[in-house]
Amino acid sequence: MVPPFSKTKDGFELQFGTNHLGHFALTAQFLDVLTKTAGARVVNVSSSAHRLGKLNFDDLAWEKRSYIAARAYSDSKIANLYFTFELDRRLKENKLDLTATAAHPGLTATELSRYGSVMNFVNSFFAQSVSMGALPVLRAAIERELKGGEFFSPDGFLELGGFRRINPSKI
Repeated sequence: MVPPFSKTKDGFELQFGTNHLGHFALTAQFLDVLTKTAGARVVNVSSSAHRLGKLNFDDLAWEKRSYIAARAYSDSKIANLYFTFELDRRLKENKLDLTATAAHPGLTATELSRYGSVMNFVNSFFAQSVSMGALPVLRAAIERELKGGEFFSPDGFLELGGFRRINPSKI
């Protein structure tokens, strides 16, 4: 999350390559197995930062504009949601017994924000435990009445506990 500008070995901006393209490629590699497994799910981990995402398809690698690490992170997370919802739409269109959904852990006490001193400061006061942060992702994976194309989030003040289904912004 928000590292200094760097690229993957394939030339993609690091956060977009890691957070989105890597997951896209992994899903593609397992798609045959997933479609043959009754009730299988793809759960993509996004972030509430998706709200600030705005993909620039003319410059996904941040080569033509000044790099803003937080914006690049947000872009990678809205890309996760675009992928999730389009994948789920296509699975339903092809009548496959596989669903795609997304979740975000909220502000969770992990090493994710190691490059952001402000976030580390905020984490020290407000971050929830790792087990609480995992709850929305786990629910997205096991919720019985899941329809697919849903987005799970922590609930409550500052999204710091429990879980709920939410409607992502700008999708």
